[in-house]
Amino acid sequence: MNSENAHSNKDNLQVLYEDNHIIVVNKRPGDIVQGDKTGDKPLSEVVKSFLKEKYNKPGNVYLGVVHRLDRPTSGIVLFSKTSKALPRLNKLFQQKDAKKTYWAIVKNRPSQEQDRLVHYMKRNSKQNKSYAHIKEVPDSKKAILHYQVIQELDNYFVLRIDLETGRHHQIRSQLSAIGCPIKGDLKYGFDRSNKDASIHLHARELQFIHPVKNEPVHVIAPAPDDSLWNAIK
Repeated sequence: MNSENAHSNKDNLQVLYEDNHIIVVNKRPGDIVQGDKTGDKPLSEVVKSFLKEKYNKPGNVYLGVVHRLDRPTSGIVLFSKTSKALPRLNKLFQQKDAKKTYWAIVKNRPSQEQDRLVHYMKRNSKQNKSYAHIKEVPDSKKAILHYQVIQELDNYFVLRIDLETGRHHQIRSQLSAIGCPIKGDLKYGFDRSNKDASIHLHARELQFIHPVKNEPVHVIAPAPDDSLWNAIK
């Protein structure tokens, strides 16, 4: 990966969909969606700079953050461009009416070609990690995903994942719990990191009803440019 293009900026931003009310971008691994203690420029500010320049806007640009993706993950992030759309989008995500599909590359073949995984996730804020338990434990939240093996690569397997719930580090923790940590994900049991500190988890598709137009929106994000992702057919 070219280090100059390792993070999104207003000139290389990958816009997947845009209209008056929403903008959907393809997040690069390493982008943070919202500001954090690192002080790195978040994707939300990059999108604001992009919109300010594109539309020659004076003053501040409105942008609402609807959901997040982990920093080492790539793929679809949806933002609201209007205060009218934001509460509707928030409701859409809270009620799980937005359908999210991910791709993950893992080294170990799961015992089933497809399965529904149910765990109880307990978050440890100090470690910034979530633990997947088979049975309910105090302060845990139920987490459900469906996975399917969609391709076998040299030494790796590609899984398609559909989320029923959206818990902290859910996919990473649940796949690790079945012995299939995601490539590059040291935190959840993979044996070595990726050179660019990414993990091979990509938010591939998002489907939802437009908050203002009331029409279906279906967005697909190209995976990052590397030899493993490029091998997916």
